[in-house]
Amino acid sequence: MKFKKRPVVVEATQWFKDGDHDRVKKFFNHDPEKHGWGWIETLEGGHIVTPGDWIITGVKDEHYPCKPEIFEMTYERVEE
Repeated sequence: MKFKKRPVVVEATQWFKDGDHDRVKKFFNHDPEKHGWGWIETLEGGHIVTPGDWIITGVKDEHYPCKPEIFEMTYERVEE
């Protein structure tokens, strides 16, 4: 069987450094300014966030990271 995603509009913010998104926190004891990593809790558990990752707000107000190349292949900008 094959399936395609339903067209759903999501909010997304590209993350580069500490402070770009309120859900991305310091990666354990690592300083994001020094190491370039962040940490985000998702429905599946925690994930490392690296500069350039997109933080997507899902249909249930959950947040998760997405690598830029995957984001570009999956999403297109919606004019408001």
